[in-house]
Amino acid sequence: MKKNVVAGALLFISIVQFMMALRIAESVYPGYSVSGNYISDLGVGVAAPIFNTSIIILGICIILAAYLGAEAFRSRLFRAFIALAGIGAAGVGVFPENVPVLHSVMSLITFLFAGVSAVYGVRVFDKPVGLLSVVAGIVSLAALMLFITGNYMGLGHGGMERLIVYPVLVWGAMLAGRLLSLR
Repeated sequence: MKKNVVAGALLFISIVQFMMALRIAESVYPGYSVSGNYISDLGVGVAAPIFNTSIIILGICIILAAYLGAEAFRSRLFRAFIALAGIGAAGVGVFPENVPVLHSVMSLITFLFAGVSAVYGVRVFDKPVGLLSVVAGIVSLAALMLFITGNYMGLGHGGMERLIVYPVLVWGAMLAGRLLSLR
C-alpha cells in the first residue's frame, strides 16, 4: 500500500473519530452549550477522557499523515504546516484547559497552522481542490481573528470557535480523500 493512501486513511479516520467523540463529549457534559462553552471545556470534567484521548489521536494521525504524505504534498513547507497543526492538536489533549498557558499556546498553534495549511493548499493542489482549500483556510483564519478580538458576531465564543475548527476539519477530510485517490 502506498504511503499517501495510508496518510489519507489515517487523516480521514482520525477526523471522523474526533467529530464523533466531540459530539459524544458534548452530550455527556452536563449543561454544555455549543455557543456558550469553549470546545476545550470538554477536556476537563466528565467528558475529559473522551475529548482528550480523541484529540491526541487526531494530532498524532495528522503528524503521521504529514510525514507519510510527503510524495503527494510535494512541499516541505506544506507538510511542516500540517505537522504543526497536528502537534498543536495533540498538545491540546495533553495540556487541557486546566493548564491554561500551555493549553492556550497549543490551541493557537492548532488553529493558526490548520488555517495556514488550508490556505497554502492552493499552491499544492490543482484548481478545484486548491480553491476549496483556500476558502476553508480563509474562513478559519478570519474566524480566528474575530475570536481573538472577542467579536463573536452573535455566535457566542463557542460558536465562533467552531467556525475556526469546522472548516479545517472538512478541509482535512477533503485532503484525506485526495490522498486516498492518488494511487
